[in-house]
Amino acid sequence: MTPYIQAVRYELFRWQQAMQKPPSTFGRLSTSLQRRINRIIPDRIHSIITAAIKQMTRAVLFGAEFLNRQPVEGQTLVQRDAAVARRIEFYKKTSAAEGGVTGAGGFLMSLADFPILLSLKMKMLFEIASLYGYSVSDYHERVFILYVFQLAFSSQESRQTIYQYVANWPEHSRQLPDDINQFDWLTFQQEYRDYIDLAKMAQLIPGIGAAVGIVVNYRLVNQLGRTAMNAYRMRLLAENRALLTE
Repeated sequence: MTPYIQAVRYELFRWQQAMQKPPSTFGRLSTSLQRRINRIIPDRIHSIITAAIKQMTRAVLFGAEFLNRQPVEGQTLVQRDAAVARRIEFYKKTSAAEGGVTGAGGFLMSLADFPILLSLKMKMLFEIASLYGYSVSDYHERVFILYVFQLAFSSQESRQTIYQYVANWPEHSRQLPDDINQFDWLTFQQEYRDYIDLAKMAQLIPGIGAAVGIVVNYRLVNQLGRTAMNAYRMRLLAENRALLTE
């Protein structure tokens, strides 16, 4: 086993522990605070965010917008990780710039940031899947992408369950319904909306919206990118033992 693979396995071990840890007192307080904030936020804003998440989720499951990338073959894990890290960096900078522009544009422009950022995140996930050698034309792989998204942006209670789906993907994927319409996108959008509201609502505040948009978008995309990287590393190492000796 090479030093790089050893380092990856250690990083994965720490990530797996974080994904499975029980909810902390702080986490429960954050969830409670989030629910209070959700009750204060106007229904109009909730509706806009929910509609954007629903539209994007259905585009992932049904549309052809993201399906134009072919899986990359014949690369080592070192090469794949390097390529993925470059794309994550690109999307972090792009989303930060976009968040700054929309945050500086006032209330309506800030609202427009939600669907734009969501689209950037999904494009990044599809690129990451392809760079790790998985075919996004496969319905099961698109559902896996949605689970990775949930894993990054869910409460700790939900994260524990979703992690088990991701960690045991070969078994879980066989249990998926053949009918793609049966995917539970309602739960998916609720988890994401509840998670992201607390961080993104400050972007609507005049005077600080631009700064908030830059920082929050950068961090959210980084969080998603690292979650996806570890999820696909976990799959590759489980599926292809030859990687351990590369």
